[in-house]
Amino acid sequence: MKTTQYFKYTRKRPDRARIKEEWIRYVIENPQKVVIQSDGRIRKWAKISEVDKYLRVILLEDGETVHNAFFDRSFKGD
Repeated sequence: MKTTQYFKYTRKRPDRARIKEEWIRYVIENPQKVVIQSDGRIRKWAKISEVDKYLRVILLEDGETVHNAFFDRSFKGD
């Protein structure tokens, strides 16, 4: 899995360290919603049933490099 330096840095935070790589891959491959930002980055969301939360993964314009991943408390499964 390709990642940015920013992702590697934020991954050290306690709330982010518990996010499994398999969950990130799941969101990338099975998104419930996809939004392309004005800067070309791609936001994808999917529900992670193991924790009953929605995970947001932000990819760079190439569609494969992970820039950020976090549980999105405001996403309700639109």
